[in-house]
Amino acid sequence: MTVYSPDLIASIRKASRELVREHGFLKPTLAGTELSPSAVHTILEIGQEGYLTAKDLSRRLNLEKSTVSRMLLALEQRGEITKTRQETDARSHNLSLTPKGRDTFKAVTAYGETMVKSALPHLAGATAADLERLLSAYANALKEVRTGQTAKTQEKTIGGADSFKIVEGYQTGMIGDIAALHARTHGSVIGNGPTFESLVSKAMAEFVQRLASPLNNSWSVVVEGQIIGSVTIDGEDLSGNIAHLRWFILSERLRGKGLGRRLLDKALSHCDAHGFNEIHLWTVKGLDAARKLYEQNGFALVDEYDGDQWGKSITEQKFIRHRLS
Repeated sequence: MTVYSPDLIASIRKASRELVREHGFLKPTLAGTELSPSAVHTILEIGQEGYLTAKDLSRRLNLEKSTVSRMLLALEQRGEITKTRQETDARSHNLSLTPKGRDTFKAVTAYGETMVKSALPHLAGATAADLERLLSAYANALKEVRTGQTAKTQEKTIGGADSFKIVEGYQTGMIGDIAALHARTHGSVIGNGPTFESLVSKAMAEFVQRLASPLNNSWSVVVEGQIIGSVTIDGEDLSGNIAHLRWFILSERLRGKGLGRRLLDKALSHCDAHGFNEIHLWTVKGLDAARKLYEQNGFALVDEYDGDQWGKSITEQKFIRHRLS
């Protein structure tokens, strides 16, 4: 068993207390809002995931169910969140943000980002990457002590046995993985062959060079180093404050697990947080499951036409979602 210096332990405890104070957790409200720290964290968790259940929040926030229930009631009364009964379990509800809640999420996110960005230039003796790695390791270690689960096990059990982790940003191999996934999944509709896969690869290769822009982002389901589900928001290739939803794809093995909705929610939350007036997407007729999901989330079909850019004559469709006011 490793023996740690009492002075080292005292220094870590002191730094932890100072972090709590500097982030404002000793105050009754947090992040420039009128909300309690637990309420702010609730909005952040729901906003990042798209939707969660009360059980999910209790586990993520390490709070008693009764405490979470009272907090959710208060947030619902404030108009920050809304509940939707689950289709598969009438006793449970999915919690999502209202337009007011999304505005709060945007403001809190901006507040936190500003705090981090203003502090990073003042780091002494460490890089930003060092800080991220060590803070994550310490947080995971604390959680492991509390739950008895390793970080790897925690990831597998979040949301149940059928849950998969969604990661953000560039992933190694994503151009090839996503292009191949499109070809295998949509080949029967668009046509098998090199044309479709080559066009997807070329467009993605251009986009990933711009992924560092805050307007752009991508979310992927990664299993054993391979992307098996993904969605992307390109905030730069369309003018007029319009976002482009691109490369929304799921492997067949992920169907029916709610991951498509979770991916789309992340993309929509990103667009709402950055204030895009509209989101445009182009798809092809015949992808009925995706169309149903689009329409459930406010997209409307605005154009339909025949095209052959993918190597086969098909009916293409354009959908638009206007920003919720």
